[in-house]
Amino acid sequence: MHLALFLLACTGAASKVDPVDSAPPTDSADGDPIDATDPTDTDTDPTDTDTDPTDSGPTDTDTTPTEPPPPPVVRFVVLGDGGEGNDAQYEVADRVGEVCAAKTDDRPGCDFALYLGDNFYDDGVDGVDDEQFEEKFELPYADLHFPFYVVLGNHDYGEWSILEYKAEYEVEYTAYSDKWTMPDRYYSFVAEHVLFLGLDTNQIMLEDLWGDAGQPDWFASELATTSADWVIAYGHHPFRSNGAHGNAGEYEGYDWLPIANGATIEAFMEEQFCGKVDLYFAGHDHNRQWLEPYCGVNLVVSGAAAKTTDLEGRGNATSFEDDTEEGFLWVEIRGDVLRGEFWNRSGTLDHAQEITR
Repeated sequence: MHLALFLLACTGAASKVDPVDSAPPTDSADGDPIDATDPTDTDTDPTDTDTDPTDSGPTDTDTTPTEPPPPPVVRFVVLGDGGEGNDAQYEVADRVGEVCAAKTDDRPGCDFALYLGDNFYDDGVDGVDDEQFEEKFELPYADLHFPFYVVLGNHDYGEWSILEYKAEYEVEYTAYSDKWTMPDRYYSFVAEHVLFLGLDTNQIMLEDLWGDAGQPDWFASELATTSADWVIAYGHHPFRSNGAHGNAGEYEGYDWLPIANGATIEAFMEEQFCGKVDLYFAGHDHNRQWLEPYCGVNLVVSGAAAKTTDLEGRGNATSFEDDTEEGFLWVEIRGDVLRGEFWNRSGTLDHAQEITR
């Protein structure tokens, strides 16, 4: 009840009733008492000017439905194993630019790229002034005007994958480039309603040699403290793959070979990913795969930024896989819906798929 009516009612109840005022109210039209059952009795009080048909009380309320706010949107591309500086890398980059330019229905095209390691074949770089930064990154992607969030691959640690100082040059190069973004060997960032976790899977793979560099605790802490709706991890080595490298724990088919089989990567992902991460992007195998979810995690391999290698049928179910042409993945996350599109070097859309949280 409106406060003014409530106070008025309380005041009347507490005061003495005047007999003169105790008569029923009369209809101003005929002077008779108002009869609620008399259809001819209508209150035509000229002082009542409120003719709002929606008025059901002493105050008007706006019942016009309000439009919900638009859902948050994140758009990006995913590609890896691009460190060749060859024609295929340039052509894939051109297709990335075309696809991103076309995705402008309600906002500018792509926000950033996830770059999945093996950034410089075959032996990494030898300093921030190494010409390979220009030849194999800056020039091929010169027409793409958004940041690349880069992670390390095994070749970024040198040809034998064990030279840590080479990896540090790639971290340092962040300060010299407007595009290259690698604040540390592993790191996170948030875009709108999505948490992205960039991994150094080579370090995880060599954990038995180098010791724990803190990634498990860091990863668990990121998950425990995030308020993001989506959690996406990305790194170089795959969790599951039908390519030549295959599944973590039995890379190259060598489940019996310590370190090289990726058992530490499998253990990390089993512990940190399952039931906690929505999607994991990887490269390492130079082809494109959209695998069926494993332990609740959607898995994508996009390692064909500059070359291809054959699929070998490791027994993982997929909704799409291709080893015939280089390409990349375009992704849009709009609210609770993620759409991914695999495009090839020729500019053809090969596969599209959606995930709903």
